[in-house]
Amino acid sequence: MDAAQYGHGGERERRERDFLAGYDPRAFDPIAVTVDVVVLTLREGRLHVLAIERGGPPFAGAWALPGGFVRAGKESLDAAAARELAEETGLDAFTLGRVHLEQLGSYGHPDRDPRMHVVSIAYLAFAPGLPDARAGGDAAGAAWLPVAAVGAAGAVAAAGQPEAPARRPHEQGRPAGTHGGGTGRRPPPTAPGEAVLAFDHADILADALERARGKIEYTPLATAFLAETFTISELRAVYETVWGAPLHAGNFHRKVLSVPGFVESTGQTDTRPGSRGGPRARLYRAGDAKLLHPALLRPDREAGIR
Repeated sequence: MDAAQYGHGGERERRERDFLAGYDPRAFDPIAVTVDVVVLTLREGRLHVLAIERGGPPFAGAWALPGGFVRAGKESLDAAAARELAEETGLDAFTLGRVHLEQLGSYGHPDRDPRMHVVSIAYLAFAPGLPDARAGGDAAGAAWLPVAAVGAAGAVAAAGQPEAPARRPHEQGRPAGTHGGGTGRRPPPTAPGEAVLAFDHADILADALERARGKIEYTPLATAFLAETFTISELRAVYETVWGAPLHAGNFHRKVLSVPGFVESTGQTDTRPGSRGGPRARLYRAGDAKLLHPALLRPDREAGIR
């Protein structure tokens, strides 16, 4: 399209100004945009998700994913997700920068929210050693819930989950908080199916769990669940917990070290004694790889391609 077809620059700008001056957004049905964040972390060797207890209707008293309305004209979607994450976890700017945060998907069924048509942009976040949950905004409470205790989505994740491994060094010695430790206004659920999430948050959680399971197959993001340095056994525990399946220790160790850039040795050993009186485990840190090649396939997928 040339200038003659569309008009010269000044004419084009005038048309734009005239159009915007007469534009009435009320001519369209209202629609709102929210962000919801699925925050996953390991606590006492189990996969947990951050949940808030809604303080008012709709779904007053129900558990839900942390989130809220995007501040129209003031923030981007990513900024809104980071703000909600900070408000509900109490993370400072430095720690928040270490959290892996990525957009998961959009959820926009007209009936997903009884108030009006609300489109939610969901995010997935995970990091090690996240603090006890605290209620922000108008929430009545907040807690880290075992994924296995959260409705149908948790039942999927709990299938075949191995016995919880020993607590990580960065998880030890942390006192229970007002909300996160179950001593707050409402004890968090611990048995499978006890928590039924509000809205369509069970579907969002299920999608987030599948995304997490898949991403640690072909990216090194499993290391984001761990402290800066870790042992191969601790890394294996992440895979076992997220995948919900036990892994052969020797095979896993060999596969991890055979993937270029996955982990790198620190040259140091763990301060804890080795199992059965053996040598202390070597410490590693995340390498510089962005993708894992070859990928670490889930046991069920690995069996399917043989």
